[in-house]
Amino acid sequence: MPEYVTFQHGKPRFDQNTFFGRFRHFLDVIDPSTLFVTEKRLQESVELLDRFKQGTQPPGVTDAQLWRAQKIKQAIIHPDTGEKVLMPFRMSGFIPFGTPVVVGLLLPNQTLASTIFWQWLNQSHNACVNYCNRNASKPAPGSRFFQGYLGAVTSAVSIAVGLNLFLQKARRFSPTTRLLVQRFIPFPAVATANVCNVVLMRHSELSEGISVLDDSGNVALLETALTRVVLPMPILMLPPIVMAALEKLPVLQRRRRLVLPVHSLVCLAAFGLALPLAISLFPQMSRISVSQLEPEIAAATDCQIVTYNKGL
Repeated sequence: MPEYVTFQHGKPRFDQNTFFGRFRHFLDVIDPSTLFVTEKRLQESVELLDRFKQGTQPPGVTDAQLWRAQKIKQAIIHPDTGEKVLMPFRMSGFIPFGTPVVVGLLLPNQTLASTIFWQWLNQSHNACVNYCNRNASKPAPGSRFFQGYLGAVTSAVSIAVGLNLFLQKARRFSPTTRLLVQRFIPFPAVATANVCNVVLMRHSELSEGISVLDDSGNVALLETALTRVVLPMPILMLPPIVMAALEKLPVLQRRRRLVLPVHSLVCLAAFGLALPLAISLFPQMSRISVSQLEPEIAAATDCQIVTYNKGL
């Protein structure tokens, strides 16, 4: 595939039918360099895209410039509201602003208070990202987002605290084993909370269905929920494994002050790898045979295959 294919307004630059194409697309989506785009550069990008739609773009404008302009606009401007998304809650800010929270979740020797605080902060950040990047084409009650947030925080804190209390009472673990197991506790708490968040915040898709090619209904939450389980897996499971090995190195045993910076870098690397891999698992626009839909819906269309937007 050439580096810059012919520009298509509003279309992804890379093939969304392949995992590699989706992976390259989402690398663009989460690219943190767009956080440093100036207001002037943003307005220039919006104006260039508007002139392209009108067929009045300046002579000599390349496909590369148009793709870059679209990348900047999509990273900053909400597609439904037309408003700027706050920097910490953009998809391009998810890794730089989320990594400190991941480091906090994985700190060793957590107290009850610190466990509750980091789980609450993580789910609060996730809820803000979900809300700021929501589908705003149809009005949705704020209570739905509050239910998702409350359910996610409750499940995350309950599981994390419950597992910590269980670990403290488990007398057959040695101190070393106890510390190692404690580092893996955030994963089940975060994964369960993420699924709870998706189901509660998008409950209407289960009860009312979603739009397919001809405005019929179908459920798309399974793939999205699976993504939410896969996403925290490398983020919360790889760093404890890597750090358990690195902390045995003589240099880190001699200089304990280096442990936290090294831990942070390991978390950043795991986060940067996990996010695009997880959201690339399934196409955002999925296809389904009409034979799998309700009979009355299948009878209403001549198409054999319909598409639906499952979200991220």
